[in-house]
Formats: sequence, structure tokens, C-alpha cells
Amino acid sequence: MQKAMILSAPVTRSVKGMALAMAAGTHVMKRGMVTAPRADSDVAAVLKDMKDSFKAFKEDQDKRIHELEKSAATPADIVAAKKESADLVNALQTTVDDLVLQLAAGQMNGGGRSPEAKANAEAMVAFMRTEEIRADLKKSPDSNGGYLVPTEWDRTITDKLHEISPLRQIFRVVPTSKATFSRLYNLKGTGAGWVGEEDTRGKTNTATFGSLEFATGEMYANPAATQQMLDDAETDLEAWLAEEVQETFSTTENAAFIAGDGAKGKPFGLLTYATGAANATKHPFGAILTINSESAADITADAIIDVVYDLPASFSSGASFIMNRKTLRKVRKMKDGDGNYLWEKSFQAGQPSTILGYPVYEVAEMPDVAANALPIAFGDFKRGYLIVDRKGVVILRDPYTNKPYVQFYTTKRLGGGVDNPEAMRLLKCAVTA
Repeated sequence: MQKAMILSAPVTRSVKGMALAMAAGTHVMKRGMVTAPRADSDVAAVLKDMKDSFKAFKEDQDKRIHELEKSAATPADIVAAKKESADLVNALQTTVDDLVLQLAAGQMNGGGRSPEAKANAEAMVAFMRTEEIRADLKKSPDSNGGYLVPTEWDRTITDKLHEISPLRQIFRVVPTSKATFSRLYNLKGTGAGWVGEEDTRGKTNTATFGSLEFATGEMYANPAATQQMLDDAETDLEAWLAEEVQETFSTTENAAFIAGDGAKGKPFGLLTYATGAANATKHPFGAILTINSESAADITADAIIDVVYDLPASFSSGASFIMNRKTLRKVRKMKDGDGNYLWEKSFQAGQPSTILGYPVYEVAEMPDVAANALPIAFGDFKRGYLIVDRKGVVILRDPYTNKPYVQFYTTKRLGGGVDNPEAMRLLKCAVTA
């Protein structure tokens, strides 16, 4: 019984797969059928993995023999167990030695990814195949990934363009461990007065406070791929799939940060706090003030100047513009009364261009110029809009619900809303009544 326990007891999970694979490889090698490893294998990383796994396997075998020797097993059982363990270790050693030669030969044939890139890729592939992605990928129709099965082809994927806005760079982002995040606002009101030397000091007014809660909602994606698709793809599928979900989430949340209505946990968008909009009375400080363009369906240079100087000076040092690309095209053509362009190109790498000396960021989700639209926002957005992150992206692998697909239920919890409407102004396409 003790002998049987040695041979059948599972080795540690990190070693079991490697041991079985190498043991199976030993028998295959004797028949001359081993396929040489891919030329792009990173020798150092693969050898280290094999050496670590083999060392752990040997230590596990020695430990089990030692435990058997301390038990009530017969000498014959102990001798037999030692022999079988030694045979298996020797067979695995032969397999490792042979794989070392093959890996070295594959490396000499050229090619190869960097150790860091290969480690990242292998980690992601391992996660996907036993526990992680995007779209119903399968091996049949080309539109669903038919070109990803083994054949010689361009191992890259060209994505359809999705414009990613820089909102997380210019808005304030706060992590939270709770479902809601609450902020307290000082509404001022403390009184003061003049008194003589011997006058009675009466009580003055005391400041009051208002509060606002930022609830978090859940975004999700539930793409799927067949197991064959995951096993056979030769492209860098794991990186593409992760990027695809990330870009989709980014596009979805950006749209909500600008115009979200709060439904189903969606953030309340910046534009919904404008004067006369749905959330004009939501914030204790009131609505975001709007400046009319003095054109029923267009914008003017004078109106942009008005927006800048209507913002309180205390917010101007950190202020910037956001607008979409079509609006920016209009603004780039505008000049002041002296014939100078409002827009100025940045000659410093990594720095945005400016309008009237203030940085301008392209945000695809901002409205186009049209009657009653709000195409331009200006202000200190770090103090003006708050993004609340409940936690990072979570991926749950589900190979059971929809066979033969492996589904990857991906979620992200976040919220958002205006933190200080006084720190921002909006330009509206309208004529003052």
C-alpha cells in the first residue's frame, strides 16, 4: 500500500504537468518523433523553467522515499520504490538533456523574442488556456479568426481604429475599496464684523456643508473563443485580446465621462452638469456655467476668449481645453483682432498644443459644433471632474456554460461625476437672448 502511494500520489501542481510531459517525451524521443522547439524560444527562460521543475520533482521523490523509510513498509517495498523512482528520475534527466540540445539548435537557427516579451506572452497564454479574452473566435469563418490557424501568414492583426481619449490623464482619478465614494463640500457662510475695544463679541454665522456621493457601476465584456482557437493560434493572440478588451472599456467609459446619464451605475457625464442640463442642480455648488458663442450654430474667436476670462483666476493656472478633432479644426483657423491665430503648435515633445496659451486635448466623445451643442469645455479638470475606480479589470474564465466556447467574463467597476463645477466653463452654440 505504501509503495502504491509513492507512485500514485500527485506531485506538486507546478511540477506535475512538466514531469508528465517530459516523461511522455522520453518515449516519443526513442521513436525519433520529437518535434524541434520553435526557433523563437528563449533558451535561458525555458531551461530555467525545466531545471526548476526537475529539481522540485527530484526533491519530491526523495521526500516520499524518506517518508516511506520511516513507515512500516517492508524492506522489499522500499527497495522497489527506490528503483522505480530512480528509473523515472533518470528518464526525465535524459529527456531534459535531449531538450537542451534541441533548444540550443533552435536558437542557433535564428530568431527569438526577448526574455521579457516571451515571459509575458507565455504567462498570458497559460492563463488563457487554463484559466483567460475577446470575441467568439473559432477556426472556421475568416471573419471569426479563420486565418489564425496554423499556416504561414502575417502574425500581426490590424485593428479597426478606436480613438482613445486622454480623460484619465486630465481628470482626477481616485481609487476606492467601497461601492460608493462620498465628498464633503464647504458652502462657506462664516460671518465677521468690526468691534470696538470693549464691545461685546456676539456669535457670527457658521459655515454650512453639503455632500455628494459618487456611486460605482459595472462595465462588462463577455467574449468567447473555442479551445481549438486558443490552442492553434500562431499570432500573439493573448496580447491582442487583452488590448481589445482594454480599448473597448476605455471607449465605453470615456463616453460616460462626457455624457453619461447615470443609468445602471453609469457615471454622470461632465456635460450633464451644464446650466439647464439634467444634473444642473445635483451638485451643492450648482451647475457648470455656460458661455454663449453668439452664433446660433457655430463658435467664434471672441466667445473662446470670453470662456477663458470667465473662469475664476484661482483655477486658470491648471486650466486646459477639451474638444473633438472637428471642433479643433475650426479653432485652428481662428484669429484674434490683431490677426494672430488662437492656436499655437507645441514644439516640445510630449506637450500638447495650446489655444490662447492653454493646453488643448482632443477628446473624441465631445459633441460637434451644432445648434445648442456644448462643443468646448475649459477649466481645471483635475479639480473639476472625479473618476472613482472601485477596482481593476477582473477576468473570470468559464469553459462550461457555452461549450465548445471558453467565455471570458471581464468586468470593471467605476463611477464618476463633477467634483467642482466652479472650476470649469462650457461654450454653447447659441445667441444670448
